[in-house]
Amino acid sequence: MPIILGIDPGSRVCGYGVIQCQGRQQIYLGSGCIRTQSGDLPSRLNIIFNGVTEIIKQYQPDEFAIENVFMAKNADSALKLGQARGAAIVAATHAELPVSEYTATQIKSAVVGTGRAQKSQVQHMVQQIFKLNSAPQADAADALAVALCHYHTYQGLIAMGGKAKSRSYGRYK
Repeated sequence: MPIILGIDPGSRVCGYGVIQCQGRQQIYLGSGCIRTQSGDLPSRLNIIFNGVTEIIKQYQPDEFAIENVFMAKNADSALKLGQARGAAIVAATHAELPVSEYTATQIKSAVVGTGRAQKSQVQHMVQQIFKLNSAPQADAADALAVALCHYHTYQGLIAMGGKAKSRSYGRYK
């Protein structure tokens, strides 16, 4: 019954989502956002690192998945996003969690079925999958989608590898 922590990185709002996998069922454990104050970038990165560290302590995940940086029109924004990702990844590696990275297209495809899905579609699908009363905030929904993508990716590897291969990923059975 592995627990997966998904992260949707951001230097101002960093979404997180935590799921537990039981067989082919995914169970919602929690989600939310780490919000940084309008301080300098090093202070915001410290808040992200400390926030992810606290989430890891609280939920004790077995796996860590994060969205890859995409190149936006604004290079400065992409660099800050990369640094926010780095702060979250360091928190995960400090806790000795395996880190997996996925593109936005992979994440949207795994959850919605198309890599060009809108944020509202991701929110809706996450709400439906976990049978939540309301749609999670966009960044938290994206983080839950990252965790789902990670789970589905490994389920696909197991299926492609057959029974012999599935033993190496036994916790996902």
